[in-house]
Amino acid sequence: MPFTPPSDAPRCAVVDLGSNSVRLVVFEGRSRNPVAIFNEKAVLRLGRGLQSTGRLNEEGMAQALTVMHRYHAVARAMGADPFEVLATSAVRDATNGPDFVAALGARMPGVPIRVLSGEKEAEFSAAGVLCGIPAADGILADIGGGSLELVRLDAGRQGPAHTLALGVIRLAERAANDSTRARVIAEADLAQVPWLAEGSGRDLYLVGGAWRALARIHMAQTSYPLNMVHHYTIRRDEARDLTEVIASSGRRALERLPGIPRRRIDDLPFAAVTLRRLLRATGVRRVVFSANGLREGWFMRRMPEDVRAEDPLLATGRDFSRRLGRDPTLPPALLAWTDPLFPHEPPETRRLREAACWVSDIGSHDHPEFRAEQAFFRVLRQPGIGLDHHVRAFLALTIAMRYEADTDAPFLHAARALLDVATAHRAVTLGIALRLAYTLSAGTTDLLAGTALIVQPDRLVLRLAETSGVFAGESVVRRLDRLAQEMGLEAIAETMAAQAA
Repeated sequence: MPFTPPSDAPRCAVVDLGSNSVRLVVFEGRSRNPVAIFNEKAVLRLGRGLQSTGRLNEEGMAQALTVMHRYHAVARAMGADPFEVLATSAVRDATNGPDFVAALGARMPGVPIRVLSGEKEAEFSAAGVLCGIPAADGILADIGGGSLELVRLDAGRQGPAHTLALGVIRLAERAANDSTRARVIAEADLAQVPWLAEGSGRDLYLVGGAWRALARIHMAQTSYPLNMVHHYTIRRDEARDLTEVIASSGRRALERLPGIPRRRIDDLPFAAVTLRRLLRATGVRRVVFSANGLREGWFMRRMPEDVRAEDPLLATGRDFSRRLGRDPTLPPALLAWTDPLFPHEPPETRRLREAACWVSDIGSHDHPEFRAEQAFFRVLRQPGIGLDHHVRAFLALTIAMRYEADTDAPFLHAARALLDVATAHRAVTLGIALRLAYTLSAGTTDLLAGTALIVQPDRLVLRLAETSGVFAGESVVRRLDRLAQEMGLEAIAETMAAQAA
């Protein structure tokens, strides 16, 4: 019998049926951060030859029927409901698209198959990007095999959208596989979108497998310390140089590049040409790569408004606390307890500190010999979509220090490489303070309430209520000294009557 998921962790599944590939994703839960528990892709190239024939590729259609039958079986076996198919550029543009949809429907009775317009595809993609980058501001470009969806994003709000026939397969066929002709075609098509110039000085958000392949090449070339495309950000000039190398290289040269996905070699020159034209048309200052797009947008559209309104970073922290922590009431108390250490902090840095408090107990069930490293990598590499690379590094370093990692431990290199000196110092200070808090409180709100930190001009004072069950033992004194040293202060522990404390 198919698996029946628990009521508090329902599952849903979506198939993204594109011009180049088809992908099934099964999501679990009702969360601000979509949790994909299954992800499988098949490269079918349905859109190959569409430019000249106007029809879907026959071989690709035959393979698609087999693949979709499997995806339907997987979704049912995993207890995913609903299960939907979203067909994009190739299916909507092909003359035999309706016949293909009918054949799919016959193979999967009762399964909704939605052929998305270019506008609706752009809408889903924008929702997916905003799911992970709520304040995204600039231009979104989602490239597939058949089309390029463009959306203007205004501080987290979706603006006008436009669809162009600049997918990597379609552009290659329009240009007869000539990159010089492709450059002319891309420039002419992009000129049809007058609001692209409004991206000047803002960000360009890239969605799609061909863009992600470019990101991986750049990461390999620069020995980037975190092998994660989502939120990977590069300057305009870096993106321009990358596209020049890719667009001007022959196949043999491309094959020698580090990090290049073999199955993307034929597509990359045309993705690079399009990106270079986009950089010129938009005048953006940075390029931000997003692993979120149409599928995550579909998921978020199913979530209640109150879930969609949550801060994705803090929602991730609360999820961690619920699953891995011991007391979900403690993180807010830790935030207040550490307030005296960070006076006058901007809202964004306080938000980071709050997130750190929420994830501060995630190693409680790990082996004590490996807690620091395990917790560090859990935070640095976990799939939360709302965490950019700077946030990941800050939280990971903080949590490693909360579990008393050696400050020079080699595994901390990735985080330190992503942070400036001042931010790394802040993470270390917060981590040491959290370690002291857990030593005092045994991870409980009641015991923490009997303690307080006070920062004076030259001293860091720890006040303890004499009847609260806490005292200045050796481990407390040692960790207080360590915190005071990090802050350049003298450590003082004071025991006071309960009422005074």
